[in-house]
Amino acid sequence: MGYNKENFKRIRAEYETKAFAAQEEADARRDELYAAIPELYEMDRRLSQFGLRIMKAALASENTEERIAELRAENERITRARAALLASRGYPADYSEPKYECTACRDTGYVGIKMCSCMRARLVEAGMYSSGLGALMQKQTFENFSCEYYRSSPDAYRVMEDNYRYLCRYAESFSIEAGRPIPESLLFLGGTGLGKTHLSTAIARVVTERGYDVFYNSAVGMISDFESRRFGNGVASATTDDTSAYTDCDLLIIDDLGTEVVNQFTLSCLYHVINTRLNLQKPTIISTNLTPGELRKLYSDRISSRLTGEFQVIPFYGTDVRKQKLQAK
Repeated sequence: MGYNKENFKRIRAEYETKAFAAQEEADARRDELYAAIPELYEMDRRLSQFGLRIMKAALASENTEERIAELRAENERITRARAALLASRGYPADYSEPKYECTACRDTGYVGIKMCSCMRARLVEAGMYSSGLGALMQKQTFENFSCEYYRSSPDAYRVMEDNYRYLCRYAESFSIEAGRPIPESLLFLGGTGLGKTHLSTAIARVVTERGYDVFYNSAVGMISDFESRRFGNGVASATTDDTSAYTDCDLLIIDDLGTEVVNQFTLSCLYHVINTRLNLQKPTIISTNLTPGELRKLYSDRISSRLTGEFQVIPFYGTDVRKQKLQAK
C-alpha cells in the first residue's frame, strides 16, 4: 500500500513528537513527586532494578525458583506501598506514568512491527484531505448513493444499478500490489448531475481507507497546476504546488474533462499524465460531460484513442439528480 509520502513523513514525525512529549511530561511529574516525597525515590530505584535482579536470579545455579518468587513478592510489596504513599499525599498511583493518547502503541504509531490502528486512521484522514476531496468524502459515499433517481427510465435504472455494483467492487478490491491484477482506468461519460462526481468520491473514500494514495482535481485545476509549474503565472489550485502528484499517486481522479481551455499546452499536459500513468500501470478515473464523438473532435487522436480504447467506459444515463432533489424540496 502507498500512503501519501508527505502525509506519512509528517504524521510519523507527529508521533515521534507525541511520544517524546508524553515521556518528558512524565519525567517532570516524577521530579515533582521526588521533591514532595523524597522516600519515593528509593522505592522507584528498587522497582527499576527488578528486571536485572530477576535475570541474575535466573542465572544462579541454586534455589532459582525460590529466589525469583521472593523477588516478585518484594516487588509487589513495594508497588503497593508506593501506591499507598502517593494516595496519602493526594496523588493517583500512576501520576508519574506517561499519559499516552493511544495506550496500544504508546504514541509510537506501531505495535511491534505492525502499524497501530490509530496511526492508520490518522493517515486515512490526512489522505482524504490531501486528495482534494476531503469535504466531499464526508457526504458522498456508496451508502448514500441511490439508484431510485434513475427509475424514470428502466434502461437508465438498469445501467446505473450495474454501474453501482461494478464500482463498489472496483473500490473494495482496489490493489496495486505485485501479483494482483492492476485496476482498470475508468472513463465516466454522461450529462451533468448524473452522479459521476458522487461515485468518483465514493471510490476515493474506500480506496483511501484501504491505505492507497488518491489525488483528485478538476481538469481546469490540473492544467492550472501545470501552467503554474511551467510559467509561474498560472492560478495554481490549492491542492498541490507540485505536478508530480498527477503521475505518482496510486489513483488519480480528473473531474470535468472538457471544461478546460484546449490548446497545444493543454493537450501536451493531458497526454503526459494519461500516457505516463498507463505506462506505469497506475489507474486513472476521468469524468466528462462530453460524448465519445465530442472527445474525438476536441482532443488529438493519441489522447482520444487512449481514453476510449484503454479506459473502461462507464456510461451514466438518466435525469439530472440535482434538479430532482431541488424539485423534491
